[in-house]
Amino acid sequence: MADIKPVQPVKYFIASLYSSKEMLAKAMQVAKDHWGDTDYESIDFPFDVTDYYEPEMGAGINRKLIVFQTLYSPTLLVDMKLGCNTIENELAIDGKRLVNLDAGYLDHNKIILASAKDAGQKVYLDKGIYADLAGRYKNGKYQPFEWSFPDFRDGRYDKDFIAIRKLYMKQLKVWRDSQPCL
Repeated sequence: MADIKPVQPVKYFIASLYSSKEMLAKAMQVAKDHWGDTDYESIDFPFDVTDYYEPEMGAGINRKLIVFQTLYSPTLLVDMKLGCNTIENELAIDGKRLVNLDAGYLDHNKIILASAKDAGQKVYLDKGIYADLAGRYKNGKYQPFEWSFPDFRDGRYDKDFIAIRKLYMKQLKVWRDSQPCL
């Protein structure tokens, strides 16, 4: 029987969609109150792959990746997704979300997004939340799958995910060095 080893912590992020920077700032302040400071933010990317969110959020939607400094267990994903849903609902006006907060994490070889929707590639975790494998690290970058969101497939976040991975790998080394020898 194989020895069970402690799970390595992962680097959590929120892939936000928003049309109001003010509402994003409010949402992220609540998120930081829950999960701590951030250590990386991407530029604002135009979210131009679908108009699905425009009836709720209006035109001119952007995506921003916002990354938390503290490494956490991958088991936090369910609670983070539920927490993001709560933040979205608290900031909604007349039932319309003004921000969409997709919780996710990366480690040295994959990107996982949390989802409340089932699909063939998704793995059920708990409390109505699924893990969606959105990319794997190969040949120097995170490569998407055919089911990955179109904006994750088109390469616009590649440099950001590599920069986040570099931060993660440095933090992971510190974590590993702090682990007792078993």
